Amino acid sequence: MSTATRPTQLHLTISDVCAELGIARSTFYDWRAAKKAPRCIKLPNGDLRIRRTDFDNWLQSLEDAA
Repeated sequence: MSTATRPTQLHLTISDVCAELGIARSTFYDWRAAKKAPRCIKLPNGDLRIRRTDFDNWLQSLEDAA
């Protein structure tokens, strides 16, 4: 997805991340358990959020490793 069409949210939900990557929610949680997912923020209600900058940096690191 190009930067021009990318949402400008500062914090993404797990659903946002899964939709953007085209993966199942269970895949995200598998990656998280294996410490291969982007860094998450755990809210007091237990929900997770991912900073847009952390997500973009994580994607960039995967590109560099390829």
